[in-house]
Amino acid sequence: MSSAATEPEETGPGEGEDAVGTGTAAHRAETAVPVRCPHGIRAVVFDTDGVITDSARVHAAAWKRAFDVCLETWRARSGDPGTGPRDRFRPFDADEDYRRHVDGKSRIDGAVAFLASRGLDLPPGTPRDPPGDDTAWAVAARKEKLFTDALRDHGVDTWPGTLRLLRALRRAGTPMAVISASRHARELLSGAGIPEVFDAVVDGHEAARLGLPGKPDPAVFLEAARRLGVPAPEAAVVEDALAGVEAGRRGGFGLVVGVDRTAGPTSAEDLREHGADVVVRDLAELLTEPGDGPGEQNTGRRNAGRRDEEG
Repeated sequence: MSSAATEPEETGPGEGEDAVGTGTAAHRAETAVPVRCPHGIRAVVFDTDGVITDSARVHAAAWKRAFDVCLETWRARSGDPGTGPRDRFRPFDADEDYRRHVDGKSRIDGAVAFLASRGLDLPPGTPRDPPGDDTAWAVAARKEKLFTDALRDHGVDTWPGTLRLLRALRRAGTPMAVISASRHARELLSGAGIPEVFDAVVDGHEAARLGLPGKPDPAVFLEAARRLGVPAPEAAVVEDALAGVEAGRRGGFGLVVGVDRTAGPTSAEDLREHGADVVVRDLAELLTEPGDGPGEQNTGRRNAGRRDEEG
């Protein structure tokens, strides 16, 4: 796969091409093939939110609504009128705060990480806590209600470039799994009309049942690879979250692809620093049309360096 990120040729989620495709888009979808992977990559493990579906945006909006109400309540209780960038109670940033502290993590881990980033010490509570602002679990429950309401009312879109890559990999006979920290992964995939191309699904329910720790621990990815019958060094991870690409690196996966949906000033480099070997804006960049020249084979350089570092 090429390590040179280019401007995505695809439109936004839900635009231009449906799950079947018509016209020129359908022709491209049926003829494009994945760029050859280095190092004998035989399987691919995809994250869900932000990689396959545009649900990361919905998650971020739900977190912002949940946190902002709590932050205003906590400010009133504290009597702290602070302002500016060091204000502990400033509103949640749905781009940077979400990307750095919440994205890719379980609800409770995300809540705790964001609170810690603001120096806010809240009792953990229990998973049975109702939506509120007195415990970390209560804040997570508030976010969960907001997210499920938005999912029920509006649904989610899919990324057309991802659909093209999924179809190309399926035509090539590549084993694929999908993972998610969310317990809504199967619902998201079904509601978005994703074709049944995955050989294994490890979502939040499965992780809880198996007692698997959340990202950046690689346990969920390793379980998905195990179900595919492929060792981690022979599998690729596709992730948009910092915690996710870090998990891929920790797990020893042969290729870690970071998907930079935010295109912020440092977002691509942040993904690389956390473990991505390749960073793309859209997964269609990992496809080539018949007759195109071979893709650049640059991804091995970082992998080779990683092995040198690990001795």
